[in-house]
Amino acid sequence: MVIIQRKDFDSFIDALVERNYDVVGPRVSDGAIVVGEIRSAAELPEGWTDLRENSRYRLAHQADKALFGYTVGPQSWKKFLFPPATKVLTAVRKGKALEMNPDETKEVAPRYAFLGVRPCELSAIMIQDKVFLNQQFADPAYSVRRKNVFIVAVNCTKGAGTCFCVSMNTGPAATGGYDVVLTEVVAEGVHYFAADAGSEKGSELLKQIPQKKADAHEVHTVETLLSAAQETMGRTMNTEGLKELLADNLESAHWDDVARRCLMCANCTMVCPTCFCSAIDDVTDLSGERAERWRRWDSCFTMDFAKVTGGNFRFSPKARYRQWITHKLSSWVDQFGTLGCVGCGRCITWCPVGIDITAEVQAIRNNGVKSDT
Repeated sequence: MVIIQRKDFDSFIDALVERNYDVVGPRVSDGAIVVGEIRSAAELPEGWTDLRENSRYRLAHQADKALFGYTVGPQSWKKFLFPPATKVLTAVRKGKALEMNPDETKEVAPRYAFLGVRPCELSAIMIQDKVFLNQQFADPAYSVRRKNVFIVAVNCTKGAGTCFCVSMNTGPAATGGYDVVLTEVVAEGVHYFAADAGSEKGSELLKQIPQKKADAHEVHTVETLLSAAQETMGRTMNTEGLKELLADNLESAHWDDVARRCLMCANCTMVCPTCFCSAIDDVTDLSGERAERWRRWDSCFTMDFAKVTGGNFRFSPKARYRQWITHKLSSWVDQFGTLGCVGCGRCITWCPVGIDITAEVQAIRNNGVKSDT
């Protein structure tokens, strides 16, 4: 573990830029922490924290001048690896034939450095790797973006009102999958980052930054902060037997209760860092000479998502909400060997009516009725 002083943090960003990475990280915009291009530490959300509860998100000033004093905002790193819209095919009319132009859809692989990836979000990236990079179905658009990413994780030293990463074993400390991991320490008279490398690339980068070896007191301080953060989670989820619990309660009366509250707005899936549903749109220009096929984010909450020849097999709000939660917390395990939730709490925060996934699971656990199927 090495120590990088706050005054030297710009050199950390500069080192990434010198390696031809497009540095993207947290910044304040329109009253939220969003993810965008970062060229210096001055653009980071210094002195800002977030207040998150059911259907509530606010930023607030804090006196400690921390650069990473928040938890997570409405945007996840998914937007860079699995963009909201991707062109997958172009066709141009040539007489009575169509000429495909695959070169138009081939991306120049971006070189992103993700700065400020929280441990829960790091787990979400690794879950999406299982979805898009598995041996049976590898997605080329995701692959070309993922292979060039440099990840700078930042451990959480506090939780928010809707966080439950401890329950999902995804935080508050990162355990792998990063190139460099930072823990920010802000106290009276001190402001520094404890840094560890997680890859050869990370180790090479850290050598370029002004630093010193962490002493025993600094190591203890970091360990104490991470341990204390586990006690600040605003939510918990009992995951014992969760896969079987939901599979056995497909006809629970509680799904009707949720359906009466749910607006089917799909906010939860849009802010979720692991949801991956998509739809395909074919569009043509006004002349009819050129056509494009686009993949765009979709949601299992939208009416057309389950529409097939002969009807819609998830017509009711009950069926659609049940599909979302049982997929994420039950059948996802059968598909990918892991739960599809990382405990970031975004779905609770950005649900307009405050539906809480942890509370819904507990309600099923308390009141569920065994399914006959």
